[in-house]
Amino acid sequence: MAMSFTTLLLLVLIGLCAGLLSGFVGVGGGIIIVPALMWLLGFTQHQATGTSLAVLLLPVGILAVVNYYRAGHIDLKAAAIISLAFVLGGWFGSKASLALPADVVRKVFGVVMIIAALKLIFGK
Repeated sequence: MAMSFTTLLLLVLIGLCAGLLSGFVGVGGGIIIVPALMWLLGFTQHQATGTSLAVLLLPVGILAVVNYYRAGHIDLKAAAIISLAFVLGGWFGSKASLALPADVVRKVFGVVMIIAALKLIFGK
């Protein structure tokens, strides 16, 4: 599949922004990659979600993890437990998402982002 220079540039910028935000506050995949793929490159909700998950499949955050580990800010036991549960949750979540129309998934995603934002802004 041929890719235009503009598309390549947008993908690189999306990756850089997601990586910067991930290293800075621990987020990036869903919050940056999914909306950016949809708005900038016309991906469907399912395509954007699947592509974001494919990015996370490899250890893309390894260098950021090394920095946090060296600074003593990683609980390896908690990370291992969350990782195992994440695998199971990811399987069930993907099954549920793919069984629903993309517009429903997009709306659920939007509501989750609003709730998270409000909690971060007004929570203690």
